[in-house]
Formats: sequence, C-alpha cells, structure tokens
Amino acid sequence: MSLQTGSAAPQFTLFNTEKKEVSLSDFKGKKVILHFFPLAFTSVCTEQLCTMRDNFGYYEGLNAIVLGVSVDSLFTLGKFKEENNYQFDLLSDFNKEVSAAYGALYNEFAFGMKGVSKRAAFVIDEEQNIIYAEVLESAGDLPNFEAIDAAVK
Repeated sequence: MSLQTGSAAPQFTLFNTEKKEVSLSDFKGKKVILHFFPLAFTSVCTEQLCTMRDNFGYYEGLNAIVLGVSVDSLFTLGKFKEENNYQFDLLSDFNKEVSAAYGALYNEFAFGMKGVSKRAAFVIDEEQNIIYAEVLESAGDLPNFEAIDAAVK
C-alpha cells in the first residue's frame, strides 16, 4: 500500500524509549515529521536520525515535531537514543503494524531478516493529513531532507 500526499495519516499508538505510549493524535495541531528506519546502530540509520537531531531547533521553530520509528525493541532504541543524544522520541514498532500501514516494511531484508522497516519519511500536517511521503526501496539511500524541510515550511 502506498500512501499519497493528501491522504489521512494512519493513526497509531506505540511505546517510546521511556515506556510511555505515544499516539499520532497527541500531536494534532502540529506538523509531524515521521522517520522510519531499518535498524538502530547501523551507519545510514544513524546518519538519517543525526541529521534530524542537528535540525531539531529548526523544526521546533516551525511548530513541528520529529518521531523516529523502527521495529527494534524499545530497549535497543533507548540505548541508540542515549548514545546519539536524540532529543525526539524513538518509537518501537516491534509488531510491525505501523510500518506496514505506512507502506514502509520490507518483507525480506539483509541477512535473512524479515519484517524490517524501510527507510521512509512522511510529513503530516496539523490536521493529520500527509503532505510529504517518501518510501525508499534501498536501505542505503537517505530521504530528501530539503524536500522534507520545504514541506514543513
């Protein structure tokens, strides 16, 4: 399933690294930059999220929040967040339901792994509609950060 610009964003509730539930609906009235990434502690995933970390102040100034989502456990994500000083929530989609709902799930990944989040980026507006959608087939590619920034503006 491919989500398009203008579609309603699929609603979700996932646990963050502090073991608290976070729902997309918590952020109605703000823009949400939703980043899916395959696996914590890998080089491209770290680069993706560090780029968002380094631009965090810019997004806050535009009434936008950043959320990272992967199928890693919340414990793995907690260590990843701590080691990289991410100031935004990382959410565990351990059951793979949200990644699937956003069309961002590999059936088969490297090393025989199945059900890993694809690298993807979505910008969701204040009314919870998708205003930017990018799902990458190659885990080695990064999202288009300039296009994300433009959508947030």
